[in-house]
Amino acid sequence: MRWIREPSSYTSPAGKKWRNMKVKSKIADAQQIGRSVTRLAHEIIEQNKGASNLAVIGIKTRGDYLAKRISKKISEIEKISIPIGTLDITLYRDDVRQKLKLPELKGTEVLFDITDKDVILVDDVLYTGRTIRAALDALIDIGRPNTIQLAVLVDRGHRELPISANYVGKNVPTSLKETVIVHLEEIDNVDEILLGEEDE
Repeated sequence: MRWIREPSSYTSPAGKKWRNMKVKSKIADAQQIGRSVTRLAHEIIEQNKGASNLAVIGIKTRGDYLAKRISKKISEIEKISIPIGTLDITLYRDDVRQKLKLPELKGTEVLFDITDKDVILVDDVLYTGRTIRAALDALIDIGRPNTIQLAVLVDRGHRELPISANYVGKNVPTSLKETVIVHLEEIDNVDEILLGEEDE
């Protein structure tokens, strides 16, 4: 296996440091991510027979930016405005009480009624399913949608809960030692998906 970055600590373009991490390969570049977003938008429209009842809600942080991209693409295709919101699941996580520090709240912004809407929940990477479980709880506290459908940029497997995505940009089989790193232009100054691995 050829490593594309040394040494064993990885720093993202936005300055986030990953200790004991090596980047093995690039899974997708900006063009490929753009194509995935376009395909996700078309699949969502087809599955819902249009977009008149849709609302798109992204999970903080990168799911939020992906939701905006998907919503914009759907609006361009269907020529209608799509309600869009942001979901902070911090207080709904099942590990929040195990942490010593107070959780940092990033703010939920859903400024419309989701009752009877077909809500498209968006995240960047689907892994154990625990993030999505927390997001579902948060959404139900806001209203009672007609449906909640999940769209993710990457599904890396290893589910711990019975949760699956309705729309997947890319399936990436991984080992438990590997991780999927998503960079988005809005906060990382680059669009790319990387495959990393813990350096023992």
